[in-house]
Amino acid sequence: MTTSLGERLEQLRREVERDLATASSPDDVEELRVRVLGKKGALTREAKAIGALPPEERPAAGETVNTVKNAIEAAIAEALLALQHHALGERLAAEAIDVTLPGRRRGQGTRHPLSIVTAELLDIFRRMGFAVATGPEVETAWHNFEALNIPSGHPAREEMDTLYVDDDVVLRTHTSPVQIRVMESQPPPVRIVCPGRVFRADAPDASHSPYFHQIEGLWVDEGISLAHLKWALTEFVHEYFGPAVGVRFRPSYFPFTEPSAELDIACQVCGGAGCASCKRSGWMELLGCGMVHPAVLEAVGYDSERWTGFAWGMGIERIAINKFGIPDIRMFFENDVRFLHKFAGR
Repeated sequence: MTTSLGERLEQLRREVERDLATASSPDDVEELRVRVLGKKGALTREAKAIGALPPEERPAAGETVNTVKNAIEAAIAEALLALQHHALGERLAAEAIDVTLPGRRRGQGTRHPLSIVTAELLDIFRRMGFAVATGPEVETAWHNFEALNIPSGHPAREEMDTLYVDDDVVLRTHTSPVQIRVMESQPPPVRIVCPGRVFRADAPDASHSPYFHQIEGLWVDEGISLAHLKWALTEFVHEYFGPAVGVRFRPSYFPFTEPSAELDIACQVCGGAGCASCKRSGWMELLGCGMVHPAVLEAVGYDSERWTGFAWGMGIERIAINKFGIPDIRMFFENDVRFLHKFAGR
């Protein structure tokens, strides 16, 4: 017995509902949609067959096909949406984060010990009334030597000590050229500190490096004497290392100061007992200092009869070695994270 169009369409609708109920994934629903609504699908075939019906039956048949098609499309869309929501829920459950668990701490960096020491030194000298000045690392020979009373032919200018760019340009061997540039640019009084990197042709060892960092100071005014120098530097040592640290001044020689001295403190690595850092003496040379040589004042146009001053220079690495008890200057430049983490929180 031949079934009617309505019966076939109703049977197709029930089959679709049954297959949708058992579909387990969006792919299953898509396969069903193609099988029923695709170009060669069952419902598409029924729609094409309408053309073979008598003309008077075609409108009712077309309406029936469209009604069933709309119902099937709605059921497929609803089933597809439900499966997508279910798949999303399973993925979210699998990727869920337990917010009650303790978090994983990110590694936190720390300032380099040389940066720590530089900031501490500048803070002390600022509180003593000194301004901070900087200058170029590549310098003219005039600023680095001649203006500092180091004429041509002086041993300090030999290539074994100085890194030359050309005959008249060098990598600065100290930050003293900054003092010259400041005095060239302004009249006295001058009270400055000059931090920065400097370069020497030194072979690396426990206490030497071909480049290191200095902080130098200059105070020029009327009536400045050696007493001011000793007071300022002793106050600095006791402020930074503690009031009980031993301090001594030894006569020395520098071309740009007269008289000149070396300032030593009791070795902070061994407590004065003697070690490799202090060459078994118990004392660590901290800085060189002295009264500014009249020739230096005159080189920048200052009246050396009216103005006097004192200057000093010290290696920041040497300060850090004494501050933290570090036995080898090379440790500052090796970028060993284990070493750097010891200064976390400072």
